[in-house]
Amino acid sequence: MAISGRFVALLAVAVVPTVLLGSGWGALAWIGLLLAASAVDLLLAADLDRVRVERRMPRLARRDTAAEGTLVLANDGRRVLRALVRDMWEPSAGQEPRRIRLTVPSGERRTARIRFTPFRRGRRTTTGIAVRASGPLGLVARQRVLPAPGELVVTPPFRSRRHLPSRLARLRELDGETTLQLRGHGTEFDSLRDYVRGDDVRSIDWRATARRQDLVVRTWRPERDRRVVVVVDAGRAGAGRVDDEPRLDTAIETALLVGALAAAAGDRVDLVVLDDAVRGRVHSATRSDVVQRFGETLALVDPELRPTDWAAVPGIVDTVTTQRALVVLATSLDSVGASGDLLTVLPLLARRHAVVVTSVEDPAVARMAATGEGDQRAEGGARRATTSGLVSALGAGSGAGSADVYRRAAAERSLLDADGVADVARRAGAEVVRGLPGEVPPRTADAYLRAKAAGRL
Repeated sequence: MAISGRFVALLAVAVVPTVLLGSGWGALAWIGLLLAASAVDLLLAADLDRVRVERRMPRLARRDTAAEGTLVLANDGRRVLRALVRDMWEPSAGQEPRRIRLTVPSGERRTARIRFTPFRRGRRTTTGIAVRASGPLGLVARQRVLPAPGELVVTPPFRSRRHLPSRLARLRELDGETTLQLRGHGTEFDSLRDYVRGDDVRSIDWRATARRQDLVVRTWRPERDRRVVVVVDAGRAGAGRVDDEPRLDTAIETALLVGALAAAAGDRVDLVVLDDAVRGRVHSATRSDVVQRFGETLALVDPELRPTDWAAVPGIVDTVTTQRALVVLATSLDSVGASGDLLTVLPLLARRHAVVVTSVEDPAVARMAATGEGDQRAEGGARRATTSGLVSALGAGSGAGSADVYRRAAAERSLLDADGVADVARRAGAEVVRGLPGEVPPRTADAYLRAKAAGRL
């Protein structure tokens, strides 16, 4: 049983006869009357054993995007149901409204709409709804939690979708579907056309030239039905936070953009989520379902403080395809110690496949290491010279100023380590894509287009 604010207010009225009459008998009489009215009110409240709940809602919702569901309350009892309903979702489901008032006559049902705007990806659940059935006087109410299990899988927001139209336009240019013709790219024969000054002489089709008595060249188009394997690092590298979100979120955005672009190009796309074991897989996603399947798998992934088993990647790729593929390793390159296992396996992967490795840069580290105003940092020898100057300053610095020097030196050391690891990865045969969290997904898509245009798949 639950009491209402009206009951408390009427109970406070008992002070009036006590003060006016100078006796407590009036207050006791008022309290007795109030309790009797409350008992009658409770008897007239709807029987919650005769209330049924139905839930209708989507299974998937995108983070930061609104989705709607409904609750249906059916009153099989003989009394009117005056209900205050609270759906018991986790706060991150973003449920609105939090409380719903419904009046359901006997033998009827009423529907309430619920709006969800989830702000965390993953699986959001509820076990039931709390229903408070008031009597006609509104003094007291019956209360019970009715079973109404529900589940909402919140998929990633796919903010990098805005980069997809421009990359699709470039893909159409590669395929020759627009007026712009790219010469000499790809390895699949497309058509014959007349020779134009500047064409590669190696593209001349001599047999067709002999038949037509004019120089004719072959045109090529990027291959279709190639394999693209995206490996998302869900280990320690993905757990680091950049701009108040884990690096894993950038890897997820990269996987969604590259997957959507590759599927639109007619390639077969596979996804592998990896830490010390395989946490999720999507096999041969197509253009129509790649975003949904990738999103549903990646929605349930949380970064773990475990070492990533990079040694297993070549075997995993071999189970996907035996032909040459583009392998995208969505991770981060920080230092030789942290990325040693990845650097060891890169030469083996690069011998058989085209490999792209992503690395997320922290803008806070760049700002800390900046030698002047702004966020730009020195490159190459200038960066090494800056670090040498900082180290020299440590001997002379003291107090609060020395703390800033130490921070700058540590930031420069981190950036130099990342540069060194990237150089080692490039020498191993991989293409390295580095940038801020918002820059990595489109740059990785550009790397895919370059590999497509050069016929490296």
